[in-house]
Amino acid sequence: MTEQIRVLCAFGVPDDMARRLSEAIGPVTVLKSDDEAEIIREIQDKHVFVVRSKPKVTPNIIENAPVLKVVSRPGVGTDNIDKEACKKKGVLVMNTPEASASSVAELTVGLALSLLRYIYTTCALLKNGDWAKSKYTGRTIDGKVWGVLGFGGIGRKVADIVKVMNAQVVAYDPYIPDEEFTKRDVKRALRLEDLLAMSDILSLHVVINDETRGMISENAIRQMKKGSYIINTSRGKVIDQKALFAALESGHLAGAALDVFETEPPTDNLFLCQKNLICTPHIGGSTEEAFINATDIMIRKLRDLLRPGEGGPIGD
Repeated sequence: MTEQIRVLCAFGVPDDMARRLSEAIGPVTVLKSDDEAEIIREIQDKHVFVVRSKPKVTPNIIENAPVLKVVSRPGVGTDNIDKEACKKKGVLVMNTPEASASSVAELTVGLALSLLRYIYTTCALLKNGDWAKSKYTGRTIDGKVWGVLGFGGIGRKVADIVKVMNAQVVAYDPYIPDEEFTKRDVKRALRLEDLLAMSDILSLHVVINDETRGMISENAIRQMKKGSYIINTSRGKVIDQKALFAALESGHLAGAALDVFETEPPTDNLFLCQKNLICTPHIGGSTEEAFINATDIMIRKLRDLLRPGEGGPIGD
């Protein structure tokens, strides 16, 4: 017996991604909200559920998806998906971490440049008529020790970029083989404490799990150099936000740039208004190129997994 593959796209999936999925995989339904009741109503006959960083894919949703085969995340993080519930039900969780690596890496370096050179601050002042040329003296990436926490695809791309800018790159990742460090001429930190102590600029590129949640704690920040910087484009809960706020207020950290937050959207206006903090609304992977790459990779992986042809069979 053959059955046409049906796809459910979460609210917020780009229209072009949904269109291409419909052309390549099968009929697509796009949700109008993140409401769990609507998801459960629509997922009853769907084989693929495509989500971004929202909604939460809960055990209740998985239990009420009788023919679901795959939850597909066009991007890196899958922390909004209950993977244990999927495993119990035999549902595969699939992502496309390679699709947005360049986009996230470029934003990481862009945030660092904006922070060190006061680009955002002086732009805002100039637009208000304040020619603040003599008020702000920036710093260069050239000559700094750039610490990379997490040496996967994004961390490696960041290392490649900032090495061209004459930064000395040190990275910590206990799960990556030595040859990945050696071939990029990147110094390997054997302990997180060593990375923290060496870094003038520390960028974070880790997934969120029990090991990484709160990894940049008050104690960790205390081990960093006075006057150093943190850039986070990974997950907000990697950093203890209260500890970061205190370190920015005290001047122990010269600045921080965040694309991600403990709660999104963030509601702590006192924190957001810190003068030595710049922030963006989780846009690391939000480029046209990343969306195109993610769609291409997702379609290829779904075809390999489900073996759809022209309305063909779903793979067992």
